[in-house]
Amino acid sequence: MLPADAHVHSEFSWDTGGPSSAAAGTMRRTCSRAVRIGVPAVIFTEHLDVSGWQAAPEDFTEHQRPLIDGDGLMQPPTFDADGYFDSIERCRHEFPDLRILTGVELGQPHLDRRAAEALIDFSALDRVNGSLHTLPLDGGQRSEPVTLFRGWTDPSEVVWRYLTEVPVMVANGDFEVFTHIDYAARYWPTDEHGPFDHTLFEDGYRQAMRAIASSGRALEMNTGRPLRPWIPQWWAEEGGRAVSFGSDDHATAGLAANFHETVALLDHFGFTPGSRPEDFWTR
Repeated sequence: MLPADAHVHSEFSWDTGGPSSAAAGTMRRTCSRAVRIGVPAVIFTEHLDVSGWQAAPEDFTEHQRPLIDGDGLMQPPTFDADGYFDSIERCRHEFPDLRILTGVELGQPHLDRRAAEALIDFSALDRVNGSLHTLPLDGGQRSEPVTLFRGWTDPSEVVWRYLTEVPVMVANGDFEVFTHIDYAARYWPTDEHGPFDHTLFEDGYRQAMRAIASSGRALEMNTGRPLRPWIPQWWAEEGGRAVSFGSDDHATAGLAANFHETVALLDHFGFTPGSRPEDFWTR
């Protein structure tokens, strides 16, 4: 049996385009696909971003660009918690054989957890994924790695700044799973600097993983792209005990992408499933 896809977005995530977008994932379409392809459980971890960040319009899709104001500040809309929970209940009624669980992907939990608690009852959620999407700039502002790579001469500085921020987020944030630890690496400017070489940043990744492991949290195996084998290897070697599976799907078609390959890889490194599909795999 496949594990739960524990990182899925629907029309309630600000970056999907909403229910009117034919390309976007919706909760109902995602549940229908899960049943068709044999995914036993889905956790809808919608984006919960509170603070805005400096952005460049070219880094966003057409439907997202109106969220950027004249000063270049990207400010996501307020999360519709009531609509989200109503949709969860409708889908549970329509798909009784599918385990449908609740959650959020909380951006920068070390900075925004308190403000986020004013928007949603965290005690009502089954999962809180923590994501590091923005990095600090001079003057107290923040920006995403994809934007920083364009503006900074040395791209390695972006990756190192990301890895330096991970232990800060772990020490000061309230969340269960650290998501896509390769977030900065996925935007590496290959055209100008060649393929991303993870070995150049090994010490930083290992230190970040040790911080996550020491806190007792799980590390997400983000499968939307083929999994980088060095991530579960270094995670196991640095004391990581638990992992979750997450496609980070925004468009339904990517649900449980690369799960079979990831299952085999995690098995190789000694991780085994729990009694329920949504349980962490542990070693």
